Amino acid sequence: MNMKIDLANLTIAKAHEHLKKGDFTAVDLTKAYLDEIKKKNAEINAYREVFADALDQAKAADDKIKAALKSGGKSADFSVLLGIPCAVKDNFLIKGRITSSASKILENYHATYDATAIAKLKEAGVVFLGRTNMDEFAMGASTENSAYGVTRNPHDTSRVPGGSSGGSAAAVAMDGALFAMGSDTGGSIRQPASFCGVVGLKPTYGTISRYGLTAMASSLDHVGHICRTVSDSEIVLAALRGQDPKDGTTISDRTYEKKRVGAKKLVIGVPKHFLTGEGVDPATMKAFDASIEAFKSKGYEIKDIKLPNISYSIAAYYIIVPAEVSANMARFDGMRYGLHVDGKDGIEDYFKTRRAGLGKEVIRRILLGTYVLSSGYYDAYYNRANAVRAMITEDFLKAFESVDLIAIPTTPGPAFKIGEKTNDPVAMYLEDIFTSPADLTGLPAISVPCGTAEKEGKKLPLGLQLIARHGDEAALFEAGKSFLGEE
Repeated sequence: MNMKIDLANLTIAKAHEHLKKGDFTAVDLTKAYLDEIKKKNAEINAYREVFADALDQAKAADDKIKAALKSGGKSADFSVLLGIPCAVKDNFLIKGRITSSASKILENYHATYDATAIAKLKEAGVVFLGRTNMDEFAMGASTENSAYGVTRNPHDTSRVPGGSSGGSAAAVAMDGALFAMGSDTGGSIRQPASFCGVVGLKPTYGTISRYGLTAMASSLDHVGHICRTVSDSEIVLAALRGQDPKDGTTISDRTYEKKRVGAKKLVIGVPKHFLTGEGVDPATMKAFDASIEAFKSKGYEIKDIKLPNISYSIAAYYIIVPAEVSANMARFDGMRYGLHVDGKDGIEDYFKTRRAGLGKEVIRRILLGTYVLSSGYYDAYYNRANAVRAMITEDFLKAFESVDLIAIPTTPGPAFKIGEKTNDPVAMYLEDIFTSPADLTGLPAISVPCGTAEKEGKKLPLGLQLIARHGDEAALFEAGKSFLGEE
């Protein structure tokens, strides 16, 4: 290795150039990340497992890089992700490896095939460092619901990293991976990205295949990723997007019509009426207002917009999600795979297995979901929630007739203390107040760092969230890069 690797300022594009020039190898890069993981993971608990063959994967990547350089010389062309170390949330299937979704019920489950997103990353030559901790079955906003211990925020270890992709966000924030895969059903990529001071992207519903992702709430589950920069996020999305015959909800580039309101600069809408409620930390609003001023100073037009039904998002979300959870969780019955606890007959096997294998939050959501889907309540709850969801979507589509992006904070405040909200599920659910609308509507959204809030002498990151039209991730990247000065 000819140079010291500065992990804190490394990006995918920079790493690619260094690999091309021979400044360091994929093995050197992987070793640097493994050293950081060894130093920090015991305290942070970002990783559930570090893969023993990470260096072997890096060596294979180096062989491909050498072959490309030999045949192409200085103009050698190889995948920008070849040899790039990545962390994977513990709900993606990687063939032959354990995928537990941070649950006891899948503690020793070995995946029999690759998720489509994983297959695409393998094809690109990514080095998988390990699988990251999460809220059990992605149910939570703090990574405190893992059956394998809480993950800690690298900026203040007395605080949560957010959830459910808390391990992935913490891994990137602690210099333990160059990027990380996550899933987002109500904010599970953007909220931890905000808490950990990194960039989190949830693309349009169907942009990245969900095949091989453990299902939580199928009509809201999105595959996305956590990176250091918006440019890196753009690179990763390019490798992952595309239609997949194994996931009928996937979309193509032609699914949504391209549109722009702003002739030169994107027009940004701000729903001020939605940002005046109680429970939003003053530091969050201060950082948000400063972010809007920063856009103005760069020549972006800012418009006040109305989203009349957005305040019902959380209520609709927490009826639809448990309903879909209760249906999806029925497959974990101790019969076909995962944990099995013997009872005196099949019914008792089922109850004993689920009691032993599932955590409190998962059980809570199964009970809620079973109730709202039960005879006599289905129309009153589930159907009504879906009608509200349609109204919220309509509000957004109407707003996008006069703006190109909608800006709101990612979270009501900075990372909260571990244990602070565990006994108050409603307070925990309200963490999704700014992120759940994009999942309900399937709109693409990104969280970018936008300042800090000082709490007990620690500077805690805050996030700005940008939401775009269906299929218009390009607008998120354009504004996000401009905001962070990546242009």
